[in-house]
Amino acid sequence: MRQLKTKVILLFTRILYQRTILLLTLLFILGVSFALWGMTNLSSNLIETQATQNAVLYAQSLTEARTLYSSEVVARAKKIDGLNVTHDYTLKEGSIPIPATFLIELGHRIRENNPGVSVRLYSDYPFPWRKEEGGPKTTFEREALDYLKQHPDKRFTQFKANNSQALFRYAQADILRPSCVSCHNTHPDSPKTDWRVGDVRGILEITQPLDEIVKQTRQQLRNGFVMLAGLSILGIFGIALVISRLRQTSEELERRVIERTAQLQKSNRKLVQEQNKSERLLLNILPASIAKQLKENNRTLARGFSHVTILFADITNFTPLSSRVSPIELVELLNEIFSRFDQLAEKHGLEKIKTIGDAYMVVGGVPTPNKNHAIAIADMALDMQRAIAQLHEDAILDAEGIQIRIGINTGSVVAGVIGLKKFIYDLWGDAVNIASRMESSGAPGKIQVSAATYELLKDKYMFEERGAIAVKGKGEMVTYWLVAKKVKSLTPVASS
Repeated sequence: MRQLKTKVILLFTRILYQRTILLLTLLFILGVSFALWGMTNLSSNLIETQATQNAVLYAQSLTEARTLYSSEVVARAKKIDGLNVTHDYTLKEGSIPIPATFLIELGHRIRENNPGVSVRLYSDYPFPWRKEEGGPKTTFEREALDYLKQHPDKRFTQFKANNSQALFRYAQADILRPSCVSCHNTHPDSPKTDWRVGDVRGILEITQPLDEIVKQTRQQLRNGFVMLAGLSILGIFGIALVISRLRQTSEELERRVIERTAQLQKSNRKLVQEQNKSERLLLNILPASIAKQLKENNRTLARGFSHVTILFADITNFTPLSSRVSPIELVELLNEIFSRFDQLAEKHGLEKIKTIGDAYMVVGGVPTPNKNHAIAIADMALDMQRAIAQLHEDAILDAEGIQIRIGINTGSVVAGVIGLKKFIYDLWGDAVNIASRMESSGAPGKIQVSAATYELLKDKYMFEERGAIAVKGKGEMVTYWLVAKKVKSLTPVASS
């Protein structure tokens, strides 16, 4: 049996050497078939990409035209006595169209000059004079309206082909801008009067034919395919000439090269895997910039930072809870809480320093200086309170006494890595101690900040003065409770 297998292998090898050109021809035919199949898929993708780009360009142009018309024309027209801005401007002397009517008229002009292209604006709340044509009429329009209300930053598209024509339909959300809110909410015929900035007031839809795009794309692909075929034939001839001069290559040498290559590839894969593991482990322990410096030179890495903000957080009533639940449940609960805090630190661009028991420490402005370090820390502190509240709502924290106590201080620190083993990136300085005292002397469910932090945040956040309190090692200090972020009020634009 073994001899038969050996003979078959030798026969097959001899045929390969003697009929190389035939084998290459067969491979060429197979390759061309795969190329043709791939180009067919590429054709569809190119058509879809081109159609989407055209539709996006139309939509951007229309939106910019409407915005420019609203801000530069309508805004100025309202200041001119006797000049009205109305939807039925053709029936009233001395009138110009409102922005929506202007956009619709512009869409009509585009359709007249570009056969097959149509522009449509529709909404769930059309004004009375557009009730018949201003609402969704087809399944696509209804689905587009429902989808884009939920995802206003996305697009809704559809390819539609019939016996005579292929069409591409593109829809995007028409977002309500600040200059339009007042008009929509105060107009006597408005069907909705509680609009807010950023609401989806309707859909802008672009429909365009694909026949010309399909024709051009397929012509280009055919040209490319012909070129590929020609180059492939020339390549086969060249390879055939080379093979005819290399048939004396040693079979044993080839085998050894293959074996050695396989061994090297296996070793390289293992080395890369181990390097990736080490890299991920190091980045989970140290900031990326510090890890890079540590790899480049194995010495003490520490530097001073004159403006940073430190946050300490502690879970209150956690010790009594630990006596009521098992250690595993306790660790799982801590992991759930601190994992959410880690996500918030990453969201606000902050550096987590460490956790000690049920305490959590994070800093802004280190290791990369950031002028908004105090704002980022304040936002994270408020988000941490919301995270704890959400855990209570989700019944993950079912103990009413479990709250978070937060302390914040701003000042200068030294940050870095010291020692030779078990590296940890840490902070040192009086600012760190004060931040810790802000937490320990605070109250459950509240955020206590020092006067230094208050001075940086008082214009953007709401505070309650706590007054002077005794701080261990510092004497009396005036502190404040951080309550919430101030909300900027929007001044409505008066309509004419």
